[in-house]
Amino acid sequence: MNSHTSDFLGSIFYAVMPWIVIIGEIPWIGVLIQIVVAFIAALIIHRIGTEILLHLTAPFPYYRRLVQYGNHAGLVIVFLLLTQVVLRSASNSLIGIDLLRYVNALGLVASLTWLGIRCVNAIADTIVEHNPVDAPDNLQARRIQTQTRVLSRVMIGLILLVGIGIALMTLPVFRQIGTSLLASAGVASLVVGFAAKPVLGNLLAGMQLALTQPIRLGDVVIVENEWGWVEELTSTYVVVRLWDLRRMIVPLQWFIEHPFQNWTRTSSEILGTVLIWVDYRLPLAPLRKEAERICQNSPEWDGRLCLLQVVEAGERAMQLRVLVSSGDSSRVWDLRCRIREGLINFVQKNYPGCLPRVRAEMGSEAFDSTQEQRGED
Repeated sequence: MNSHTSDFLGSIFYAVMPWIVIIGEIPWIGVLIQIVVAFIAALIIHRIGTEILLHLTAPFPYYRRLVQYGNHAGLVIVFLLLTQVVLRSASNSLIGIDLLRYVNALGLVASLTWLGIRCVNAIADTIVEHNPVDAPDNLQARRIQTQTRVLSRVMIGLILLVGIGIALMTLPVFRQIGTSLLASAGVASLVVGFAAKPVLGNLLAGMQLALTQPIRLGDVVIVENEWGWVEELTSTYVVVRLWDLRRMIVPLQWFIEHPFQNWTRTSSEILGTVLIWVDYRLPLAPLRKEAERICQNSPEWDGRLCLLQVVEAGERAMQLRVLVSSGDSSRVWDLRCRIREGLINFVQKNYPGCLPRVRAEMGSEAFDSTQEQRGED
């Protein structure tokens, strides 16, 4: 039994010995094994840490969303940190060790930037989720969503800028270039300032729009004589969805420098007008009753106002204006069309002779002059 055991151990020793010799002759093998061990350790640490954090943050939606969004970025960061420890402890005589250290450092900066962006997105999405705009009175929700989206994009831009700057500073060649350019920093700053004026202007305009909020997501605006809704707000431009489904792309700075109309600045409630020309002989009382009946039977009417008035008296006809109210601009447009069609049908059906017409009157003097002219001929 002892002879069999010794033979077995001897066979294992002779099988393992060549690999030990190979690892000793090739130093990179040891480093690679340590990196593999670091990866396995990162998986274990990440899995346990994630479960603990998810359990602790279950009652808190903001923190739980942060854990969920930063899950993959956290795994990469833990692995790169352990890899950095392995590479720093490795011998400096290894071929390519310095390059691998720089690459690992760049990956660590990139993963930290990724984690920062994911955290900003987690907070922004949580705020948007808790303030939906599909409610009837969504003014407050649209205000919060506008601020959240604009400020989150600004923060993401700043995080990217800082991440790229740190990544470039880790490379000695860029540090040397930056040092050599310090002497001409004054001229360079002026050149960069003029070149980046549109970008910086839109960035500052975005922050100003987020704080003062002359426009919000879902606002009904008139820009360049075009009527539409604010569909999207980015860090540089605004997308306005026009009534015919076209999209108008407007820079943020344009809203700071030019006047525009915002129909839902303080409330989505709006008044609409319907103008009709009729003959002077038309009685107004039946038409007022018909306008009120149409409004009461219209789902777009909010019950606040329905008023018919004579707003102009011309030489041939008079102009009537029906002033109505509705909950928003889309419904007031449908209500205006409904009232206009209903009143025209009412006049055609009940008072066909009171439609606008051109009158001509032949007097006795005009008749006599016509006869004389025919006699001379």
